[in-house]
Amino acid sequence: MGAFCNEQFRFSTNYNCRFSKQIHDNVHGNIFIDPLYLKFIDTEQFQRLRDLKQLGVAHIVYPGAVHSRFEHSLGVYWLANEAVHKLKTHQGMELGIDNFDIQTVKLAGLLHDIGHGPLSHLFEREFLPQVRKGFDWSHEQMSVDMIDHIVDEHHIDIDSGTIKKVKEMILASSKFALTKSSREKQFLYDIVANGRNGIDVDKFDYIIRDSRACALGCNFQFQRLMETMRVLGDEICYRAKDYLTIHKLFATRADLHRTVYTHAKVKAIELMVVDALVKANDYLQIASHIEHPSQYWKLDDTILKIIETAPDPELKESRDLILRVRRRDLYQFCNEYAVPRDKIEHFKDVTAHDIVCSQKSSSERLNEEDVAVSNVRIDLTRGRHNPLERFVKMGHPIRFLHVHGISLSLFSTFITILSLSIFIVLFVFLCMLIGRVASASIHFFKDYESDEKFSIPDDRISHLLPTSYQDMIVRVYSKKPHLVGAISDAFENFQLKTYGIKAQERTAALFMMRTINFDQGKLATAERRSRDPKLYVFL
Repeated sequence: MGAFCNEQFRFSTNYNCRFSKQIHDNVHGNIFIDPLYLKFIDTEQFQRLRDLKQLGVAHIVYPGAVHSRFEHSLGVYWLANEAVHKLKTHQGMELGIDNFDIQTVKLAGLLHDIGHGPLSHLFEREFLPQVRKGFDWSHEQMSVDMIDHIVDEHHIDIDSGTIKKVKEMILASSKFALTKSSREKQFLYDIVANGRNGIDVDKFDYIIRDSRACALGCNFQFQRLMETMRVLGDEICYRAKDYLTIHKLFATRADLHRTVYTHAKVKAIELMVVDALVKANDYLQIASHIEHPSQYWKLDDTILKIIETAPDPELKESRDLILRVRRRDLYQFCNEYAVPRDKIEHFKDVTAHDIVCSQKSSSERLNEEDVAVSNVRIDLTRGRHNPLERFVKMGHPIRFLHVHGISLSLFSTFITILSLSIFIVLFVFLCMLIGRVASASIHFFKDYESDEKFSIPDDRISHLLPTSYQDMIVRVYSKKPHLVGAISDAFENFQLKTYGIKAQERTAALFMMRTINFDQGKLATAERRSRDPKLYVFL
């Protein structure tokens, strides 16, 4: 990183290159960083992000996936900068975007992941719930705490109003969202962490960066959206002709979840790492780091190396699990099934207890500690709903009452009718309020001559797009190779008991994949493989 400016290099925003640091990013090219942001970057708390791999343990399966939260944060900073400047260029006079707005959006982009835990989302979603049951914690909330800690620890001279708004922007899409300090310029909160519809520069960066690192093709072009976006009614809207580009954003994200983030082997490794961390927690007090930023910044991916190289007998079980990962002696994949579409809405996570209780007869009696279950949820960002269609329907109140089974004929008296009228007025007002501040909708505009914004209903979207927007996949693993057959049988019994079917064709086909008998050096049948611990399936 050096103070260098190539006068021939063209970029969309105005920078005084003499006072900016230049970084060459492998995704976005030259990134210029002003002195204020360097004050945050050049701290041990921010530099910690170099030791947090963006995709956790996925690099063990995808060797190129070794990029870090550090470079991702720089990328989001740069895209946030590009987005707010483009809006200012095209609608600056109309929107009143000033330097304060630009500064807060850029700083929110830079610091949005400063509180992220080690090993990607595994720490927050898998590890902490096991060792801190009922404890409500998120990396977004920790990011807010870390910002305060950095400002105080390094005496950074920055306006308290700026910090307050940066925190609001970081928490905008989380359940810890703060009350926004101003009702003006709400569109600024959609740039970094969009709680309204999920389209933000954070996704733009990690989708492109992760796809490239894993050598996967990506034909989603965020530049098209950034060039044509427009603010209408205090929210960022997009041209109607770009609806397929937006769908491609969500479809690419879902594909990354399916092929990388929740890859069967990646999940097996994650299950082992979580077990190792849980077993080491009492001795190393890993979870206690979340109690204060001054301790939390010391926690990163190197926790695995600390466990692996420590001679302490208290860490032997954890050390053995990590050694198994190093030697590719992983939990063995047994089977999986996709939850039927009509059962997804009321689906409950499957547990090891469910599988063990479904065992009928076997020479090997199963225990819960022998079984690992992964419940995988994949969607286009809005659960079972189409992200392109309005999530909060703004229908007629009478239609609402009809749908929910309230018969107007029951209200025969004047007082009752009056009460119902008051209810309808209040309901309409509530709908307007929800639609304004909390609807998960994407709005479009026809062209730049039109000021009308609208959403696109399902029946107006290409029929080639999917009609279902969510997958629920249950995968079961054996922690001991010789129990694969018994666990597979118990899992099939569980499916039969729950859904009236055995292994689906897709999962049954997994057993027909090539297997190798290491003792005889020849191919074995899938049926033999389910009974013989010496046979392994390569997925």
